[in-house]
Amino acid sequence: MRRVINSTYLSLDGVIRNPQDWPSNGIEPDGVGGTVQMELLLACDAVLMGGATYPAMASAWMARSGDPYSDRINAMKKYVVSSTLRDPEWTNTTVIRDNAVDEIRRLKNEPGEDIVQYGFGSVSYALLDAGLIDELRLWIHPLFVGRATTDDLLFRPSATAGMELTDTLTLNTGTVILTYRPANLPTRS
Repeated sequence: MRRVINSTYLSLDGVIRNPQDWPSNGIEPDGVGGTVQMELLLACDAVLMGGATYPAMASAWMARSGDPYSDRINAMKKYVVSSTLRDPEWTNTTVIRDNAVDEIRRLKNEPGEDIVQYGFGSVSYALLDAGLIDELRLWIHPLFVGRATTDDLLFRPSATAGMELTDTLTLNTGTVILTYRPANLPTRS
């Protein structure tokens, strides 16, 4: 069975929205974070996004090509859960309008590689509540964004979900990648 691996950027004050607009701490990345992201993308054959994440991802990656990450993500199958998106421009994009949990459960049961989900919002909470997120990678950035609405934050009222820490990686920029899996899932060999 394919796994859904959520990869989300998070500030110290809980902001998840618009990480591309967050200030830099001035430390030049040494490339380890990029390697981690590329390894994740290579282990997956599909990208899953919600309707809020899709516009930023599509506009950023559709305009790029000629490097391994851009070429890979642009060629992959992409699934967007949205009731309003009608005509996605990003190549290989399918819109899931209804019964998202059932559709993603079906996708997990199809043959193939894992599915990476970027961003964390209502789709992620629905998947978490349904037991469909197999791994959660929180990229904790060492900054306070300082301004946010409720929709910009990781926290949303939801069912309780126990998580087990499986890995930590500290990047030279001070960003820490915490990898969790639901506490009730068996380990994957």
